[in-house]
Amino acid sequence: MKPIRNRPSYREIIDGDSTPVPDVLALTANPQQSTADVPFDHYTSEEFFQLEMERMWCRVWQIACREEHIPKVGDYCVHDIGHYSILVVRVGEAEIKAFHNSCLHRGTMLKPSGSMGWTEQLQCPFHGWTWALSGQLREVPCAWEFAHLDYQANRLPEVRVDVWNGFVFINMDPNAPPLLDYLEVLPEHFKRWSFEDWFVASHLRKVVHCNWKVAMEGFMEAYHTPVVHPEMCEVVGDWNMQHDIFGDHVSRDLCPMGVSSPSLPQPLSQQELLNRARPGNPVTSSVDAELLPRGKTARMVMAEETRRSFQDKFGVDLSAHSDAEVIDSLKYNVFPNLMFGGGAAMHGLSIFRPLGSDPHKATIDRLVFLPVPKGQRRPEPAEVVQIGEQESYAKAPGLSDFFANVLDQDTGIMRLQQEGMRASVKGAQTLSSYQESRVRWLHETLEKYVYG
Repeated sequence: MKPIRNRPSYREIIDGDSTPVPDVLALTANPQQSTADVPFDHYTSEEFFQLEMERMWCRVWQIACREEHIPKVGDYCVHDIGHYSILVVRVGEAEIKAFHNSCLHRGTMLKPSGSMGWTEQLQCPFHGWTWALSGQLREVPCAWEFAHLDYQANRLPEVRVDVWNGFVFINMDPNAPPLLDYLEVLPEHFKRWSFEDWFVASHLRKVVHCNWKVAMEGFMEAYHTPVVHPEMCEVVGDWNMQHDIFGDHVSRDLCPMGVSSPSLPQPLSQQELLNRARPGNPVTSSVDAELLPRGKTARMVMAEETRRSFQDKFGVDLSAHSDAEVIDSLKYNVFPNLMFGGGAAMHGLSIFRPLGSDPHKATIDRLVFLPVPKGQRRPEPAEVVQIGEQESYAKAPGLSDFFANVLDQDTGIMRLQQEGMRASVKGAQTLSSYQESRVRWLHETLEKYVYG
Protein backbone atom coordinates (compact mmCIF):
# COMPACT_ATOMS: atom_id res chain seq x y z
CA MET A 1 0.00 0.00 0.00
CA LYS A 2 1.27 3.47 -0.89
CA PRO A 3 1.80 5.83 2.06
CA ILE A 4 -0.72 8.59 2.66
CA ARG A 5 1.19 11.66 1.65
CA ASN A 6 -0.38 14.13 4.06
CA ARG A 7 0.47 12.21 7.24
CA PRO A 8 1.28 12.67 9.98
CA SER A 9 -1.19 15.53 10.18
CA TYR A 10 -0.34 18.74 12.02
CA ARG A 11 -2.69 17.68 14.80
CA GLU A 12 -0.92 14.34 15.16
CA ILE A 13 2.44 16.10 15.32
CA ILE A 14 1.46 18.55 18.07
CA ASP A 15 -0.28 15.78 20.02
CA GLY A 16 3.15 14.13 20.24
CA ASP A 17 4.84 17.25 21.64
CA SER A 18 5.98 17.55 25.26
CA THR A 19 3.61 20.45 25.93
CA PRO A 20 -0.11 20.87 25.21
CA VAL A 21 -1.10 23.54 22.70
CA PRO A 22 -3.51 26.40 23.48
CA ASP A 23 -7.11 26.09 22.36
CA VAL A 24 -6.55 28.38 19.37
CA LEU A 25 -4.10 25.90 17.83
CA ALA A 26 -6.39 22.93 18.48
CA LEU A 27 -9.10 24.44 16.25
CA THR A 28 -9.82 23.27 12.72
CA ALA A 29 -12.07 25.17 10.33
CA ASN A 30 -12.58 24.04 6.74
CA PRO A 31 -15.93 25.08 5.26
CA GLN A 32 -17.13 23.57 2.01
CA GLN A 33 -15.84 25.31 -1.10
CA SER A 34 -16.51 25.21 -4.80
CA THR A 35 -14.15 23.18 -6.99
CA ALA A 36 -14.65 25.41 -10.05
CA ASP A 37 -11.61 26.76 -11.84
CA VAL A 38 -10.47 30.30 -10.97
CA PRO A 39 -10.14 32.51 -14.08
CA PHE A 40 -6.78 34.04 -14.90
CA ASP A 41 -8.61 37.32 -15.55
CA HIS A 42 -8.37 37.82 -11.78
CA TYR A 43 -4.62 38.29 -12.32
CA THR A 44 -4.18 39.59 -15.86
CA SER A 45 -7.23 41.67 -16.79
CA GLU A 46 -6.96 45.46 -16.70
CA GLU A 47 -10.75 45.60 -16.27
CA PHE A 48 -10.70 43.30 -13.24
CA PHE A 49 -7.84 45.30 -11.73
CA GLN A 50 -9.92 48.46 -12.02
CA LEU A 51 -12.87 46.72 -10.37
CA GLU A 52 -10.58 45.78 -7.48
CA MET A 53 -9.63 49.42 -7.11
CA GLU A 54 -13.18 50.74 -7.35
CA ARG A 55 -14.97 48.10 -5.26
CA MET A 56 -12.46 46.36 -3.01
CA TRP A 57 -9.34 48.35 -2.07
CA CYS A 58 -11.42 51.38 -1.05
CA ARG A 59 -13.57 49.24 1.31
CA VAL A 60 -11.08 47.10 3.25
CA TRP A 61 -8.91 47.70 6.30
CA GLN A 62 -5.23 48.05 5.37
CA ILE A 63 -2.06 48.56 7.40
CA ALA A 64 -0.48 51.96 6.79
CA CYS A 65 2.35 51.79 9.35
CA ARG A 66 3.24 50.93 12.93
CA GLU A 67 2.62 53.33 15.81
CA GLU A 68 6.38 53.36 16.35
CA HIS A 69 6.77 54.87 12.86
CA ILE A 70 4.82 57.98 13.96
CA PRO A 71 5.52 58.34 17.70
CA LYS A 72 5.52 62.17 17.95
CA VAL A 73 2.86 64.74 17.16
CA GLY A 74 3.45 65.82 13.57
CA ASP A 75 4.96 62.51 12.47
CA TYR A 76 3.33 61.23 9.29
CA CYS A 77 3.46 58.47 6.70
CA VAL A 78 1.88 58.13 3.26
CA HIS A 79 0.14 54.85 2.37
CA ASP A 80 -0.38 54.20 -1.34
CA ILE A 81 -2.52 51.54 -2.99
CA GLY A 82 -3.03 51.81 -6.72
CA HIS A 83 -4.07 55.38 -7.47
CA TYR A 84 -5.19 55.98 -3.87
CA SER A 85 -2.91 57.86 -1.50
CA ILE A 86 -3.63 58.26 2.22
CA LEU A 87 -1.78 60.64 4.55
CA VAL A 88 -1.61 59.32 8.13
CA VAL A 89 -0.51 61.79 10.80
CA ARG A 90 -0.26 61.82 14.57
CA VAL A 91 -2.25 64.83 15.78
CA GLY A 92 -2.09 64.14 19.53
CA GLU A 93 -0.35 61.86 21.98
CA ALA A 94 -3.22 59.39 21.71
CA GLU A 95 -4.80 60.48 18.42
CA ILE A 96 -4.00 59.60 14.81
CA LYS A 97 -5.86 60.94 11.79
CA ALA A 98 -5.79 59.96 8.12
CA PHE A 99 -6.68 62.08 5.09
CA HIS A 100 -6.86 61.67 1.34
CA ASN A 101 -3.47 62.95 0.20
CA SER A 102 -4.70 65.56 -2.26
CA CYS A 103 -4.86 69.34 -2.03
CA LEU A 104 -8.39 70.77 -2.25
CA HIS A 105 -7.13 73.60 -4.43
CA ARG A 106 -5.77 71.88 -7.54
CA GLY A 107 -5.16 68.34 -6.38
CA THR A 108 -1.41 68.24 -5.74
CA MET A 109 -0.21 65.61 -3.25
CA LEU A 110 0.39 67.23 0.12
CA LYS A 111 3.21 64.77 0.89
CA PRO A 112 5.18 62.61 -1.57
CA SER A 113 4.01 59.10 -2.29
CA GLY A 114 5.42 56.55 0.15
CA SER A 115 7.11 59.15 2.32
CA MET A 116 7.53 59.41 6.10
CA GLY A 117 8.63 62.38 8.18
CA TRP A 118 7.60 65.19 10.51
CA THR A 119 5.56 68.28 9.72
CA GLU A 120 4.19 71.18 11.72
CA GLN A 121 1.27 71.60 9.35
CA LEU A 122 -0.01 70.20 6.06
CA GLN A 123 0.95 72.60 3.29
CA CYS A 124 0.53 72.09 -0.43
CA PRO A 125 3.94 72.36 -2.16
CA PHE A 126 2.35 74.02 -5.23
CA HIS A 127 0.47 77.13 -4.05
CA GLY A 128 0.85 76.94 -0.28
CA TRP A 129 -2.69 76.22 0.87
CA THR A 130 -2.21 75.13 4.47
CA TRP A 131 -4.15 72.89 6.83
CA ALA A 132 -3.69 72.22 10.53
CA LEU A 133 -2.79 68.64 11.49
CA SER A 134 -6.45 68.27 12.46
CA GLY A 135 -7.46 68.83 8.80
CA GLN A 136 -8.88 72.34 9.28
CA LEU A 137 -8.05 74.78 6.46
CA ARG A 138 -5.87 77.42 8.08
CA GLU A 139 -4.37 79.66 5.37
CA VAL A 140 -4.93 80.44 1.68
CA PRO A 141 -2.41 82.79 0.01
CA CYS A 142 -4.09 85.78 -1.65
CA ALA A 143 -7.20 85.13 0.43
CA TRP A 144 -8.92 88.16 -1.15
CA GLU A 145 -9.09 86.13 -4.37
CA PHE A 146 -11.19 83.48 -2.59
CA ALA A 147 -14.06 85.41 -1.02
CA HIS A 148 -16.26 82.58 -2.30
CA LEU A 149 -14.31 79.89 -0.37
CA ASP A 150 -15.99 78.15 2.58
CA TYR A 151 -13.12 77.32 4.94
CA GLN A 152 -15.20 74.94 7.05
CA ALA A 153 -16.36 72.99 4.00
CA ASN A 154 -12.75 72.65 2.87
CA ARG A 155 -11.47 70.53 5.70
CA LEU A 156 -9.33 67.70 4.40
CA PRO A 157 -11.54 64.64 3.72
CA GLU A 158 -10.85 62.08 6.44
CA VAL A 159 -10.29 58.37 6.18
CA ARG A 160 -11.14 55.99 9.00
CA VAL A 161 -8.18 55.00 11.15
CA ASP A 162 -7.82 52.49 14.00
CA VAL A 163 -5.02 50.70 15.83
CA TRP A 164 -4.62 47.05 16.76
CA ASN A 165 -1.52 45.48 18.30
CA GLY A 166 0.56 48.54 17.43
CA PHE A 167 -0.47 48.46 13.74
CA VAL A 168 -2.15 51.56 12.28
CA PHE A 169 -4.99 50.55 9.93
CA ILE A 170 -6.91 52.75 7.51
CA ASN A 171 -10.20 52.24 5.65
CA MET A 172 -11.62 54.58 3.00
CA ASP A 173 -15.18 53.30 3.42
CA PRO A 174 -17.19 55.19 6.08
CA ASN A 175 -19.65 52.28 6.21
CA ALA A 176 -17.12 49.48 6.69
CA PRO A 177 -17.39 47.33 9.83
CA PRO A 178 -15.22 48.31 12.82
CA LEU A 179 -11.66 47.03 12.64
CA LEU A 180 -12.03 44.48 15.44
CA ASP A 181 -15.11 43.01 13.75
CA TYR A 182 -13.29 42.90 10.41
CA LEU A 183 -10.37 41.02 12.00
CA GLU A 184 -12.72 38.21 13.11
CA VAL A 185 -10.77 35.66 15.22
CA LEU A 186 -7.40 37.42 14.94
CA PRO A 187 -7.58 39.56 18.13
CA GLU A 188 -8.59 36.54 20.23
CA HIS A 189 -5.91 34.27 18.75
CA PHE A 190 -3.16 36.86 19.13
CA LYS A 191 -3.81 37.57 22.80
CA ARG A 192 -0.98 35.11 23.53
CA TRP A 193 1.26 36.54 20.79
CA SER A 194 1.06 40.30 21.24
CA PHE A 195 3.21 42.57 19.08
CA GLU A 196 3.03 45.43 21.60
CA ASP A 197 6.46 44.85 23.18
CA TRP A 198 8.18 43.93 19.91
CA PHE A 199 9.91 46.26 17.44
CA VAL A 200 10.55 46.23 13.68
CA ALA A 201 14.03 44.70 13.48
CA SER A 202 14.05 44.26 9.69
CA HIS A 203 11.96 45.64 6.82
CA LEU A 204 12.59 44.34 3.30
CA ARG A 205 10.71 45.51 0.20
CA LYS A 206 10.94 43.43 -2.96
CA VAL A 207 9.64 44.35 -6.42
CA VAL A 208 8.17 41.39 -8.33
CA HIS A 209 6.87 41.11 -11.89
CA CYS A 210 3.44 39.63 -11.16
CA ASN A 211 -0.02 40.44 -9.87
CA TRP A 212 -0.20 41.12 -6.13
CA LYS A 213 -2.28 37.95 -5.65
CA VAL A 214 0.35 35.79 -7.34
CA ALA A 215 2.90 37.25 -4.91
CA MET A 216 0.78 36.50 -1.85
CA GLU A 217 -0.44 33.07 -2.94
CA GLY A 218 3.16 31.90 -3.21
CA PHE A 219 3.19 31.95 0.60
CA MET A 220 -0.29 30.50 1.17
CA GLU A 221 0.37 26.87 0.28
CA ALA A 222 3.23 24.36 0.48
CA TYR A 223 2.10 22.13 -2.37
CA HIS A 224 5.02 23.58 -4.35
CA THR A 225 7.71 22.87 -1.72
CA PRO A 226 9.20 19.58 -3.06
CA VAL A 227 9.62 21.15 -6.53
CA VAL A 228 10.67 24.72 -5.69
CA HIS A 229 12.37 24.15 -2.29
CA PRO A 230 13.60 20.51 -2.21
CA GLU A 231 16.06 21.37 0.59
CA MET A 232 13.11 22.41 2.78
CA CYS A 233 11.74 18.88 2.74
CA GLU A 234 14.34 17.97 5.38
CA VAL A 235 13.43 20.96 7.57
CA VAL A 236 9.64 21.34 7.76
CA GLY A 237 6.35 19.67 6.94
CA ASP A 238 4.61 20.84 3.78
CA TRP A 239 1.88 18.64 2.29
CA ASN A 240 0.73 17.96 5.86
CA MET A 241 0.34 21.59 6.88
CA GLN A 242 -3.02 22.51 8.41
CA HIS A 243 -5.17 25.04 6.55
CA ASP A 244 -8.06 26.84 8.26
CA ILE A 245 -10.65 29.35 7.05
CA PHE A 246 -12.42 31.29 9.79
CA GLY A 247 -14.49 33.77 7.77
CA ASP A 248 -14.35 36.09 4.79
CA HIS A 249 -11.39 37.99 6.20
CA VAL A 250 -9.16 35.54 8.12
CA SER A 251 -7.51 32.24 7.25
CA ARG A 252 -4.31 30.54 8.38
CA ASP A 253 -1.86 27.71 7.86
CA LEU A 254 0.05 25.86 10.57
CA CYS A 255 3.42 24.53 9.44
CA PRO A 256 5.36 22.11 11.68
CA MET A 257 9.11 22.56 12.13
CA GLY A 258 11.49 19.78 13.05
CA VAL A 259 9.70 17.17 10.95
CA SER A 260 10.40 15.77 7.50
CA SER A 261 8.17 16.27 4.49
CA PRO A 262 5.65 13.54 3.66
CA SER A 263 7.01 13.77 0.11
CA LEU A 264 10.27 12.04 1.13
CA PRO A 265 10.51 8.29 0.38
CA GLN A 266 11.52 7.71 4.01
CA PRO A 267 11.14 10.06 6.97
CA LEU A 268 14.32 11.31 8.60
CA SER A 269 15.31 10.09 12.03
CA GLN A 270 14.98 12.44 14.99
CA GLN A 271 18.78 12.79 15.08
CA GLU A 272 18.84 13.69 11.39
CA LEU A 273 16.09 16.27 11.92
CA LEU A 274 18.03 17.85 14.78
CA ASN A 275 21.15 17.95 12.62
CA ARG A 276 19.35 19.71 9.78
CA ALA A 277 16.98 22.18 11.40
CA ARG A 278 17.09 24.96 13.93
CA PRO A 279 14.37 27.61 14.22
CA GLY A 280 15.40 30.50 12.01
CA ASN A 281 18.85 29.04 11.38
CA PRO A 282 18.79 25.73 9.51
CA VAL A 283 22.00 23.72 9.69
CA THR A 284 23.43 22.31 6.47
CA SER A 285 26.03 20.03 8.04
CA SER A 286 25.81 17.60 10.94
CA VAL A 287 29.52 17.79 11.78
CA ASP A 288 29.09 19.94 14.87
CA ALA A 289 25.54 18.91 15.74
CA GLU A 290 24.88 17.65 19.25
CA LEU A 291 23.55 14.20 19.97
CA LEU A 292 19.84 14.02 20.61
CA PRO A 293 19.21 13.47 24.34
CA ARG A 294 17.53 10.18 25.17
CA GLY A 295 13.74 10.38 25.25
CA LYS A 296 13.54 13.69 23.40
CA THR A 297 12.46 14.61 19.89
CA ALA A 298 14.08 17.15 17.60
CA ARG A 299 11.09 19.45 18.16
CA MET A 300 11.56 19.33 21.93
CA VAL A 301 15.25 20.23 21.69
CA MET A 302 14.58 23.00 19.17
CA ALA A 303 11.94 24.50 21.47
CA GLU A 304 14.27 24.30 24.48
CA GLU A 305 17.03 26.04 22.51
CA THR A 306 14.67 28.83 21.49
CA ARG A 307 13.43 29.37 25.04
CA ARG A 308 17.02 29.66 26.32
CA SER A 309 17.94 32.04 23.51
CA PHE A 310 14.99 34.36 24.18
CA GLN A 311 15.73 34.41 27.90
CA ASP A 312 19.42 35.16 27.34
CA LYS A 313 19.03 37.75 24.54
CA PHE A 314 15.84 39.54 25.48
CA GLY A 315 14.95 38.56 29.04
CA VAL A 316 11.73 37.03 27.71
CA ASP A 317 10.33 33.93 29.40
CA LEU A 318 8.64 31.54 26.94
CA SER A 319 8.12 28.71 29.45
CA ALA A 320 4.33 29.18 29.42
CA HIS A 321 4.18 28.61 25.66
CA SER A 322 3.90 25.24 23.96
CA ASP A 323 6.62 23.81 21.71
CA ALA A 324 4.41 24.49 18.70
CA GLU A 325 4.05 28.17 19.63
CA VAL A 326 7.81 28.45 20.07
CA ILE A 327 9.09 26.84 16.84
CA ASP A 328 6.30 26.38 14.29
CA SER A 329 5.35 28.71 11.44
CA LEU A 330 1.83 29.95 12.24
CA LYS A 331 0.73 32.25 9.41
CA TYR A 332 -2.57 34.16 9.52
CA ASN A 333 -3.79 35.91 6.38
CA VAL A 334 -6.11 38.90 6.69
CA PHE A 335 -7.99 39.78 3.50
CA PRO A 336 -6.92 41.15 1.20
CA ASN A 337 -3.15 41.47 1.50
CA LEU A 338 -1.75 40.84 4.99
CA MET A 339 0.08 37.83 6.42
CA PHE A 340 0.87 37.84 10.14
CA GLY A 341 3.38 35.44 11.65
CA GLY A 342 2.01 34.26 14.98
CA GLY A 343 3.43 32.22 17.82
CA ALA A 344 5.60 33.13 20.77
CA ALA A 345 8.95 33.50 19.01
CA MET A 346 8.37 34.26 15.32
CA HIS A 347 6.56 37.57 14.97
CA GLY A 348 6.36 38.84 11.41
CA LEU A 349 4.22 40.65 8.87
CA SER A 350 4.16 40.47 5.08
CA ILE A 351 2.21 42.97 2.97
CA PHE A 352 1.46 42.41 -0.73
CA ARG A 353 0.44 45.40 -2.87
CA PRO A 354 0.05 46.26 -6.54
CA LEU A 355 2.88 48.48 -7.71
CA GLY A 356 1.10 51.65 -8.77
CA SER A 357 -1.70 50.88 -11.20
CA ASP A 358 0.03 48.01 -12.99
CA PRO A 359 -1.78 44.65 -12.54
CA HIS A 360 1.42 42.85 -13.58
CA LYS A 361 3.74 44.27 -10.91
CA ALA A 362 3.69 44.15 -7.13
CA THR A 363 5.73 44.80 -4.01
CA ILE A 364 6.28 42.47 -1.08
CA ASP A 365 7.04 44.06 2.28
CA ARG A 366 8.51 41.64 4.80
CA LEU A 367 8.79 42.90 8.39
CA VAL A 368 10.53 40.86 11.09
CA PHE A 369 9.96 41.75 14.75
CA LEU A 370 12.08 41.09 17.83
CA PRO A 371 11.21 41.65 21.51
CA VAL A 372 12.23 44.92 23.12
CA PRO A 373 14.91 43.70 25.57
CA LYS A 374 13.83 43.95 29.20
CA GLY A 375 14.82 47.24 30.78
CA GLN A 376 15.82 48.86 27.48
CA ARG A 377 14.20 51.58 25.37
CA ARG A 378 12.36 50.55 22.24
CA PRO A 379 14.82 50.61 19.33
CA GLU A 380 13.97 52.71 16.29
CA PRO A 381 12.11 50.73 13.60
CA ALA A 382 14.39 49.41 10.88
CA GLU A 383 14.71 51.39 7.66
CA VAL A 384 13.28 49.84 4.51
CA VAL A 385 15.81 47.88 2.46
CA GLN A 386 14.76 47.95 -1.21
CA ILE A 387 15.40 44.81 -3.27
CA GLY A 388 14.95 45.05 -7.02
CA GLU A 389 13.31 42.36 -9.11
CA GLN A 390 16.64 41.02 -10.35
CA GLU A 391 18.35 41.34 -6.96
CA SER A 392 18.71 38.57 -4.40
CA TYR A 393 17.43 38.65 -0.85
CA ALA A 394 21.07 37.87 0.03
CA LYS A 395 21.70 41.65 0.00
CA ALA A 396 19.43 42.00 3.03
CA PRO A 397 21.37 42.45 6.29
CA GLY A 398 20.79 39.81 8.95
CA LEU A 399 19.04 37.28 6.68
CA SER A 400 20.64 33.83 6.61
CA ASP A 401 21.84 32.44 3.28
CA PHE A 402 19.36 29.60 3.68
CA PHE A 403 16.27 31.79 4.00
CA ALA A 404 17.52 34.29 1.43
CA ASN A 405 17.72 31.40 -1.04
CA VAL A 406 14.22 30.17 -0.11
CA LEU A 407 12.77 33.67 -0.67
CA ASP A 408 14.63 33.96 -3.97
CA GLN A 409 13.14 30.63 -5.04
CA ASP A 410 9.63 31.79 -4.11
CA THR A 411 9.86 35.15 -5.87
CA GLY A 412 11.80 33.77 -8.85
CA ILE A 413 8.86 31.62 -9.94
CA MET A 414 6.37 34.50 -9.83
CA ARG A 415 7.25 36.11 -13.18
CA LEU A 416 6.96 32.69 -14.86
CA GLN A 417 3.52 32.22 -13.35
CA GLN A 418 2.28 35.67 -14.34
CA GLU A 419 3.55 35.36 -17.90
CA GLY A 420 2.22 31.81 -18.16
CA MET A 421 -1.22 33.00 -17.10
CA ARG A 422 -1.20 35.62 -19.85
CA ALA A 423 -0.11 32.98 -22.38
CA SER A 424 -2.68 30.40 -21.26
CA VAL A 425 -5.22 28.93 -23.68
CA LYS A 426 -7.09 27.24 -20.84
CA GLY A 427 -7.58 30.64 -19.16
CA ALA A 428 -8.07 29.37 -15.61
CA GLN A 429 -6.39 27.48 -12.76
CA THR A 430 -7.55 24.24 -11.17
CA LEU A 431 -6.93 24.27 -7.42
CA SER A 432 -6.55 21.37 -5.02
CA SER A 433 -9.37 20.82 -2.56
CA TYR A 434 -7.31 21.27 0.64
CA GLN A 435 -3.72 22.42 0.21
CA GLU A 436 -4.80 25.34 -1.99
CA SER A 437 -8.08 25.98 -0.19
CA ARG A 438 -6.85 29.32 1.13
CA VAL A 439 -6.00 30.47 -2.40
CA ARG A 440 -9.61 29.74 -3.32
CA TRP A 441 -10.74 31.53 -0.14
CA LEU A 442 -8.94 34.67 -1.33
CA HIS A 443 -10.79 34.65 -4.65
CA GLU A 444 -14.16 33.81 -3.11
CA THR A 445 -13.92 36.81 -0.80
CA LEU A 446 -12.57 39.01 -3.57
CA GLU A 447 -15.55 38.21 -5.78
CA LYS A 448 -17.92 39.17 -2.96
CA TYR A 449 -16.38 42.65 -2.97
CA VAL A 450 -16.01 43.00 -6.73
CA TYR A 451 -19.35 41.52 -7.83
CA GLY A 452 -21.45 42.08 -4.70
